[in-house]
Amino acid sequence: MVEPGASGPGEPDREAPGAPVHCRRCALRRQIDAFIQRRLGDPDLTPATIAEAHHISVRYLYQIFDTHQMTVAAWIRHCRLEHCHRDLADPRLRSHSIRVIANRWGFSDAAHFSRAFRAAYGISPRDHRNRGLLHG
Repeated sequence: MVEPGASGPGEPDREAPGAPVHCRRCALRRQIDAFIQRRLGDPDLTPATIAEAHHISVRYLYQIFDTHQMTVAAWIRHCRLEHCHRDLADPRLRSHSIRVIANRWGFSDAAHFSRAFRAAYGISPRDHRNRGLLHG
């Protein structure tokens, strides 16, 4: 895999003549974020599949995320949980089971989803849903 920016920090990127490496990384990060958002429901979305789709190494992908306080996998999980959190509180989706909503956003294991949700929000998915429906 080619690692863009191999020319060194602050030097022009070989793939985008005249553009600083930082600009290239920012642009690539935006592309990767959009890619992740479009594919959140795919349980096979992994750092490896993201790197492959963008023709970079997994190592370089982690370097891109290194300045953002979250690993790639943590960012995927965070985005998935945010969508589940929103959907569980949506009264229009009350006919969808918690499992269906979790699966929709890429969580294939209900127990793992429940633990991740509780760790992120301090409340179970069911309790969050019930609170949202009471207030909605």
